[in-house]
Amino acid sequence: MVTYNIACIPGDGIGPEVIAEGRKVLDAVSEAEGFEVNWVDYNFGAERYLREGTLVSEEELKELSNFKAIYFGAVGDPRVRPGILERGIILKLRWYFDQYVNLRPVRLLNGVSSALGSKTPAHINFVCVKENAEDMYSGLGSSVVRSAKASMVMSRSKYQVKFDVDASMIGGDESFAYELGVITRLGAERVIKYAFNYAQNNGLRRVASVDKANVMTNIYSIWRDAFESTAKMYPQIQTEELYVDAAAMLFVREPERFQVVVLPNLFGDILTDLGAAIQGGMGLAPSANINPEGTSMFEPIHGSAPPLAGKKVANPIAAILAGGMMLDHLGRREAYNSVARAVERVLVDGRVRTPDLGGSSTTSEVGDAVVKELLSRV
Repeated sequence: MVTYNIACIPGDGIGPEVIAEGRKVLDAVSEAEGFEVNWVDYNFGAERYLREGTLVSEEELKELSNFKAIYFGAVGDPRVRPGILERGIILKLRWYFDQYVNLRPVRLLNGVSSALGSKTPAHINFVCVKENAEDMYSGLGSSVVRSAKASMVMSRSKYQVKFDVDASMIGGDESFAYELGVITRLGAERVIKYAFNYAQNNGLRRVASVDKANVMTNIYSIWRDAFESTAKMYPQIQTEELYVDAAAMLFVREPERFQVVVLPNLFGDILTDLGAAIQGGMGLAPSANINPEGTSMFEPIHGSAPPLAGKKVANPIAAILAGGMMLDHLGRREAYNSVARAVERVLVDGRVRTPDLGGSSTTSEVGDAVVKELLSRV
């Protein structure tokens, strides 16, 4: 029997609750389809940070590199200043493993109503391919508090930036802060090629690119040039280039226009949350952080949702579908299809739903219902 070793990081808030249901479903489908999942747990998150002051050590990162896949819940806790857990855990994992593709399906499932009202599953079914390592999330930024002059040196593994700032030139002895966006030609080309290959391998014929090259000309001209040169390698695929504000409007007005959308990091982060809204809510939106040659990580996009933690009402479907995407990445496409079909049958039936979808079911009741549907078709 084939065994897949998978690292599991439940994290904070509702993360442990939804990941538990995802594991329940993945264990069921693995047993039904004749393979095994060996879970290896890691306790990264707020509790360990508050107890030990530890986020993720270099030794733990090296250990995680032995896994092809990580199943991730969420991080974020009101007891910890925003950014510490997010940058110190999830962004650190993405950077360390160079998970340069963030894959986010935007699909309205049967049995779910869209915020767009008249739109049906036939209208909302596309995938966003977000660059995941550069742009405004490059990790290059700083703040200066009441200093007349500051010399800045900021670095991340692949680049270093140094410059001087004279506060007297921008309003005197005041506080200020900044983030630097960085796009490299290599970084843009590799994720754009991934998007075109995804379209080609899945029988899709349209790829749209999003940028803001008309205003942020330096950074996004490289992105646009990379898209245009890559498109020439795929003459059978139709392309269009959209500014981010126009793309946001079209996500709402004409979602059926899209099949594959490739986006730089910041705009992708924003627009994929809009995508979650039009597909029925954050509780239905899975994602994958992919390094095609290394360790990849799979997670729901909804975050830790501290007010819901422990109330047993969090929707586990995004986590379940993220687990399905993980199985697909590991070469188990039919297992992924089985999970996706079981989820959709539960939604169409409508009797088991968490409160965000208008029901009163608990998190575990949804997981149980998906397992029951899964096993009923074996």
